Amino acid sequence: MFKKNSDTESTSLGPLPEHTQSAAARKGASRSTSVIGPTLVFKGELSADEDLIIEGTIEGTIAHQQKNLIVGKQGRVKANIHAKDVTIEGNVDGDIRGDECVMLSVGAKVNGNIFSPRIHIADGAIFNGKIEMVERRTESEMASLSAEGQPRPRSIGN
Repeated sequence: MFKKNSDTESTSLGPLPEHTQSAAARKGASRSTSVIGPTLVFKGELSADEDLIIEGTIEGTIAHQQKNLIVGKQGRVKANIHAKDVTIEGNVDGDIRGDECVMLSVGAKVNGNIFSPRIHIADGAIFNGKIEMVERRTESEMASLSAEGQPRPRSIGN
């Protein structure tokens, strides 16, 4: 009776905004996804236990260790980011820690360092900083890592 289009899957707040649908669809946005809209400005420490799409302006820190984070095309972030998977389509000034992967899409602008076991930088993305490949962690290592706050670099020859 009801058909669900995967590109317009809704969140608990209703349908995803049109400008976030492509990023959300790629990351499998679901009912446990929050969207920070383009007119919202947030200053401070941001953390949640659900996937997050940022289209607004964030200043401070973003701690999202077990979930996915997307900075959309309209997103402006001046913060250090830590999340499971990080996709950047907008602007980020700060370090990015991706426990599994960091992806800079076409049009992304990043000034800061990236720490992740997997990194993808698309043609057309602008990146200024250093990249440090880190080992993947198990769930228990991830829990202790959040307490320590620093990933361990991979040794040459491993």
